[in-house]
Amino acid sequence: MSTSFKTFPIWAFFSLLTNGILMLAVILLIWQQQRLAAFFGIITSPEPINLNSDRQIVTPDLGRRHQLTYQQWVDILKQEAKVAADQRTRHLSILAGDSLSLWFPPELLPEDKNWLNQGISGETSNGLLKRLKIFDRTQPEVIFVMIGINDLIEGMSDGVILDNQRQIISYLRKAHPKAQIVVQSILPHGAEQATWKGRDKLLAVGNSRIREFNQQLQSISTKKGVKYLDLYPLFTNKQGNLRREFTTDGLHLSPEGYIVWRSALQIYSEIELKPQR
Repeated sequence: MSTSFKTFPIWAFFSLLTNGILMLAVILLIWQQQRLAAFFGIITSPEPINLNSDRQIVTPDLGRRHQLTYQQWVDILKQEAKVAADQRTRHLSILAGDSLSLWFPPELLPEDKNWLNQGISGETSNGLLKRLKIFDRTQPEVIFVMIGINDLIEGMSDGVILDNQRQIISYLRKAHPKAQIVVQSILPHGAEQATWKGRDKLLAVGNSRIREFNQQLQSISTKKGVKYLDLYPLFTNKQGNLRREFTTDGLHLSPEGYIVWRSALQIYSEIELKPQR
């Protein structure tokens, strides 16, 4: 029996439409990957991307930045947020999260915005919650939040993490009433192909659990009246794991992975986020 419009919620239709457009964008990006990468000068391989490739991907050297202590990072982020606040930076978007946000290449972020990156390597939901006040004085149009994978790796329960997520959302809504808040799903990991140094702990967190966690996170976002951007399906292979081409070690993203994320941010912003006046 066919589904009628009376029984199919309009919000579900637009949700499917948005996800479908994002998936199409990823396909187009993969097709155009080499040209875009050449433009930004971030990928040296002359070979086009093959989603079924078994090639080895080498983890890049993160340099001295990777050796900073947590407090050193907090101090840096305080300084950067202060500059953004003092200059009253217009069309400001904030990335709040862990290392995945931290290492987002600035040259790959959508160009029509000014970006303030508030990511810290190894960050947890509790850590992020405690330092949100750092950028209280800024006036962002949009705040993109991605947090939780490190909590799962450290063995925190879903209930505790989700409660922290609720508090993060509540705080941001109160501190930035004019900003649009976008909660982003947690990404999958590379499963058995992961080479990250904390591989054993990572593998203890199944991607099926991450999917279920994301469903709860989406429900919380809806109830709290904030946006939810489901990135998870854009990064998975047929087995439901993080695509090899999109990661350096099964946890962190490669330049190709960040191009996919960039596309999602760009398209989602154009479809779902109205410009502030």
